[in-house]
Amino acid sequence: MKSLLTPGICLLAVAALLHTGLLNPSVALITFAFYGGLIAGLLMAWRFHSSRIFFALVVLFLAQQAISYFSGGHVPASPGSTALAAVGLLLPLNFVLLSFEQEKGFTFSNVAPAGLLLFVQSVFVAVLCRPEPLAAAQHALRHPQAAGPLPFATMLAFAAAAVVLLIRFLLFHKPAENGLLWALAAGFLALRFGGVGRLASAYFATAAFLLALSIVETSYLLAYHDELTTLPSRRAFHEALLRVVPPYSIAMVDIDHFKRCNDTYGHATGDQVLRLVASRLARVSGGGQAYRCGGEEFAVLFPGKTTSDVLEHLEKLRAGIEASTLRLRGKDRRQDARGPDRRSSRGRGRSPNGKTIRQVLSPTSVTEISVTASTGVATSRQDCSAEQIVQAADKALYRAKAAGRNRIETASSPRRRVRTKTAGIA
Repeated sequence: MKSLLTPGICLLAVAALLHTGLLNPSVALITFAFYGGLIAGLLMAWRFHSSRIFFALVVLFLAQQAISYFSGGHVPASPGSTALAAVGLLLPLNFVLLSFEQEKGFTFSNVAPAGLLLFVQSVFVAVLCRPEPLAAAQHALRHPQAAGPLPFATMLAFAAAAVVLLIRFLLFHKPAENGLLWALAAGFLALRFGGVGRLASAYFATAAFLLALSIVETSYLLAYHDELTTLPSRRAFHEALLRVVPPYSIAMVDIDHFKRCNDTYGHATGDQVLRLVASRLARVSGGGQAYRCGGEEFAVLFPGKTTSDVLEHLEKLRAGIEASTLRLRGKDRRQDARGPDRRSSRGRGRSPNGKTIRQVLSPTSVTEISVTASTGVATSRQDCSAEQIVQAADKALYRAKAAGRNRIETASSPRRRVRTKTAGIA
């Protein structure tokens, strides 16, 4: 919700400043802001290989220029009204098309189709808005009209595009869709106030800045969130450790036999397993925040909680992961496991469950698999740093692995919660 609403709050703030008189910038300053935001956004989009935002900024620029050129400063009369109506249909249409487009970089073969489409649209608008006879144009300039309500088709196009962009953001949580959504809202306000003039230009400038802001938000998301699971990444975990104050607890969670799963079913299934476990971790109770630290290992930070406070919540998490199943989409051709998982090298002999595990993992008409996870938890102490607490939780996790997996071990009380049941691929 924070990611969704922040650009909207910025747009509302700009609208409040403009319409209450608290901010009264000159046309020259607004024009400078528009081109500054446009150029900055284009450069960032090129630098970060964001072709969708790059072309969205180009669309915004062409829309503003078309209305400004054909209106001569007076939209309702003259070809400017036609340009306004054409932009009102093409702007939301292009934003929706860009939302469905995949990021492909800036090679000629990738940018040529989009560039050709925008060129054809520009020619279409130019032909549609061909100059009126001289007498009619002079009459329109002598008797300018106030900007009226937008055509119904324009309002319908913007509403439909906004719904599509909102749905895509809620489905995929991509900042680009959010930037397109709020830039579309700013573009609508620009057209609502005539497309030219101080207010309209201010909203066009705001739309350009919102698109540029989505590139910054995308960079932040890539730096601090794991793309596969959408959980915060190792970098976010380390920064959280710098801010946390005692008391707090850290749980290290590792998927059991994950390498065996990858070797048997393939990496595509392994990715599905990671997403499945991450979805359970994202809903951990007790005020915990889950992070993906790398591979099949996760961390859960519980600010203000001790080990006794979090054990119940971790047990619910363990049981929820154990009860989850994953339906396979198809069998992988690899049929032999290449080795044990990365944590099996310490203290694990051949357990009685080994035969059962191999049977479950054999690639014979299996349609569903289940997973389990082992957990080690440690609580902060005055004489220990956060990194030492992480190491203590990691050692407890190793003990949970050695003692049979699918269990929780604490740093202060080894082998406290013994479980011998092994389910699915665990």
